[in-house]
Amino acid sequence: MIRNVLSIAGSDPSGGAGIQADLKAFAARGTYGMAVLTALTSQNTQGVYGVHAVPAGFVADQIRAVFADVRVDAVKIGMIANAEIAEAVADVLAPYRSSVSIVLDPVMIAKGGSPLLAADAVSVVAKRLLPMATLVTPNIPEAAAFLGAPVAASRDDMARQAQQLGVLGPAVLVKGGHLETDDSPDVLATETGLQWFEGDRIATKNTHGTGCTLSSAIAAELAKGASPGEAVSAAKTYLAGAIGAAEGLSVGTGHGPVSHFWLLWAS
Repeated sequence: MIRNVLSIAGSDPSGGAGIQADLKAFAARGTYGMAVLTALTSQNTQGVYGVHAVPAGFVADQIRAVFADVRVDAVKIGMIANAEIAEAVADVLAPYRSSVSIVLDPVMIAKGGSPLLAADAVSVVAKRLLPMATLVTPNIPEAAAFLGAPVAASRDDMARQAQQLGVLGPAVLVKGGHLETDDSPDVLATETGLQWFEGDRIATKNTHGTGCTLSSAIAAELAKGASPGEAVSAAKTYLAGAIGAAEGLSVGTGHGPVSHFWLLWAS
């Protein structure tokens, strides 16, 4: 049976991140993708030039419409934009938190540095959405923002912050791409302990939408019945291939996208 995965996120008209990346990742991982828009953005591979948030009530209406008609096996939450949308998403998803896997990718800042989450929304996301998630995927600055702590500067710091966030309920994958090291390790904290995922730092400018793609691939794997550790492992292998094949694309002049369908196109 093909599993159904819903993304609740913003749009990227250049196709490399946001809803567009999520739907590509869902399909590439063998699942059926659905999308609820939280915001429209004006952006390309060079940066974000504007954000137009969807009214919170209409975001809620979109989610209700999907759940009223379609079996949802997993949900990926990406760009939330503001506190009102965060509250609305939390209210609508609350009845399903025990029956549907939820992956929270706390999108706060775009690759080019533009803010994608209002400052007053950080606490709402932390208090309402993070505890209902099955798995949350912050990068190092995002984990620090949730905890009100200094940005992790070492693997020990990453592990400690992952465990601190895990106290709120979810499995926590802290992504180490911001570490100033030659490698790029990620750490997963679950109720059974810590699991490290080692990774080489790839010299490439094609990193647009990597966070969206990873969290969506994780959601797809959870929808198919994988454990958090299995889901992260499969998703990271997929993403590494997508980054490695991105040189075959010719999209934009800034941070280019990854090649979501690298396995299909390689054949």
